[in-house]
Amino acid sequence: MSRPPIYNAFMRMTPNHHSHGYWRTPEGSIQYRYNELQAYIDVAKTLERGFVDAMFLADVVGVYDLDYSHPSVAIRAGSEFPGPDPLSAISALGYATENLGFAVTSNIIQTHPFSFARQIGTLDTFTGGRVAWNIVTSYLSNGFRNYGYGDIAAHADRYAWAQEYVDVVYKLLEHSWEDGAVLHDAELDSFLDASKIHTIDHKGERYTVQGPHLVEPGPLRTPVLFQAGMSPDGRSFAVKNAEVTFLASVTPQAAKADIAALDEQSRAAGRDPRSLKKIVQLSYIVGSTEEEATRKREYYRENIDITALQAFSSGAYGIDFNAVDPETPLAEINKMATTGDHMRSILQAAIDANVGDGEQLTWREYLLDHALLPGRIAATPERIADDIQEWVEAGVEGFNVIPTTTLGYWDDWVDQVVPVLQRRGLAQTEYEPGTLRQKLFRQGDRLPAAHRARAIGLG
Repeated sequence: MSRPPIYNAFMRMTPNHHSHGYWRTPEGSIQYRYNELQAYIDVAKTLERGFVDAMFLADVVGVYDLDYSHPSVAIRAGSEFPGPDPLSAISALGYATENLGFAVTSNIIQTHPFSFARQIGTLDTFTGGRVAWNIVTSYLSNGFRNYGYGDIAAHADRYAWAQEYVDVVYKLLEHSWEDGAVLHDAELDSFLDASKIHTIDHKGERYTVQGPHLVEPGPLRTPVLFQAGMSPDGRSFAVKNAEVTFLASVTPQAAKADIAALDEQSRAAGRDPRSLKKIVQLSYIVGSTEEEATRKREYYRENIDITALQAFSSGAYGIDFNAVDPETPLAEINKMATTGDHMRSILQAAIDANVGDGEQLTWREYLLDHALLPGRIAATPERIADDIQEWVEAGVEGFNVIPTTTLGYWDDWVDQVVPVLQRRGLAQTEYEPGTLRQKLFRQGDRLPAAHRARAIGLG
């Protein structure tokens, strides 16, 4: 049975995720609560009230600008720093809710795959199967050095690394414990059937893991698998692994082309394209009138911290923007970027969207009109619904909704936008019973039998 589009509330546990500097305003001071668990519990309850599918918790494991000519601007400005560990909060958030899913970012450098499998398997059980894993390869050099690596690995090498990492996790979650291993049989004097619990004996280029997995399988076994990456390596990884992938598309027309390319690649790999959900990120400033929405957007813009935004951009794109002429064409900026994969794809999507305007998009224009902050579109709920309808008609199956501020945004979305979307059939009016996978795909709790995780062998 088909379902309305997926909606994820895109968040990070940090003072400033995208709206750098807004914390200095009276309204933005709510961001001071970034390290209070109750603040996220309140958001989770609001999202569940609006039948949002999942709270999507982004994360990085480094500081954005330590490698550049004016280091520590990000620290001074609280730009994605500090950042509590989102994985640690999910048990409490799950306990406070009944249906909301939780997608958490965990990259391949920050946790050994054996430990991560234990963590995510525990959360699978404790939340009743409401967890997803956003698989990332990490793009901050500081992050790599934090875990003892000399520098960031090359783009292609990170994806090869990621594939072995997820394969280890798959073996632990899907194959270490057979169905029926849990007995709790006093007459047989067997709490578990040892013959159905196996070591995985993985020996690869980066990891040697014996096992067995230490956690009794939860409802999902493997969490719902999210992944972003529109580079060739990223797309190949998505086709092999992801259930939900994020497109860098900035227009419905671009999304339609990106979806067609992914579908063709899926078919070539022997995968049903319908098994890979394609979603995009959108962000709106909500106003009851167009005038109110525009006034709110200008207020955000007036209070942005440009130096903090440049520091964030330096780390994200691998460029020291303090040394770059703001009038540099964005196409040249893209050639300079060293981080590759998702960030480079985002720049290219903005370049492609500007084709035909008669002038090349400059870095300054991109910063102000595309990257300055979320909420580039200031609109009424009705116009937001019109916009979302266009994306859906282009084949997009869901959205990561980026708030203008992590805290203090979601009541507007739930109370003003969701009812309009529901009336148009563009948002669900109730939750499907069961696990997050059942809610998103309407086809059971476990990964499909054809998925790589189910087919991979031990050893």
